[in-house]
Amino acid sequence: MAEVVISEFMHEPTANKLIAEYGAFWDPKLWSKIDELHKEVAEAKAIIVRNDTIVNTALLDAAPNLKLVARMGVGLDTIDVEACKARGIEVCPSIGANAISVAEYVIGSAMALLRGRAYFVTDYVAGGGWDRAKFAGAREITGLTMGIIGFGSIGQVTGEKARAMGMDVIAYDAVMPEDSPAWEKARRVDLDTLIAEADVISLHCPKLPSTIDIIDAAAFEKMKDTAILVNSARGGIVNEAACAEALKSGKIAGAALDSLDVEPIDERAQEIFQGVPNLILSPHVAGVTQDANRRIAEVAAENVRRLLGSPK
Repeated sequence: MAEVVISEFMHEPTANKLIAEYGAFWDPKLWSKIDELHKEVAEAKAIIVRNDTIVNTALLDAAPNLKLVARMGVGLDTIDVEACKARGIEVCPSIGANAISVAEYVIGSAMALLRGRAYFVTDYVAGGGWDRAKFAGAREITGLTMGIIGFGSIGQVTGEKARAMGMDVIAYDAVMPEDSPAWEKARRVDLDTLIAEADVISLHCPKLPSTIDIIDAAAFEKMKDTAILVNSARGGIVNEAACAEALKSGKIAGAALDSLDVEPIDERAQEIFQGVPNLILSPHVAGVTQDANRRIAEVAAENVRRLLGSPK
């Protein structure tokens, strides 16, 4: 049995280096084979996970020597953090390592949605269509207001890129102290003000009881009719039925949802999203670029080295 177990896909050169250094066990599908997973962690001191490995008491009971859960990413909703803490196990997310990738997704999808149908008419133009008036009249992102809900590491990088595009940046964060230096990078507002004033609303908050449906039907009613919503954080913080209805009714101008309440989406969500205009759905990949995969893997690997020391 190995001291280091990698239960999901990882940047291959980084994983192979851990195998060479520590004899790490790596199976990208191990997370889906629960009995085998529990067997492999029996002697493990560190486990490296992504989104799919459920680190619960059953896994922790199977890993009595475990000292580290290295998360390739930032969300911790698949990890029982309190149970880990009670057992003296460090939980180390790769904070900031995928921030650039997520921020670029936000800006890119917002720009595409602000252009509206102009980016979705390839077949029409290829077939000889040329109604310029129909597809012109889109909006520029420069001069608009970016509203960021959750102003941690990813939210701050998103704000930096928004400012570089000539946007004004406002932000809301329920836990960040008023005297945090981060507020030098954005105008601090309350949630209702942000929802009402922002032209682009970008979500970067964790999924907690207090954030579930933070964007609901009432929130959509407060938004500008021209607003764009981007959720690259967690599913469940946007009410999907309300979002679909807001798009169909023209209450908002567009939405990009990279994180969904159920992943992959179930029959109910499939029905909700059928025929919805100005909508981008992507399979939780905003932070999963080649560059981000390398960075988050390297952060996880460094946490393993910190725990285990230099390989023999």
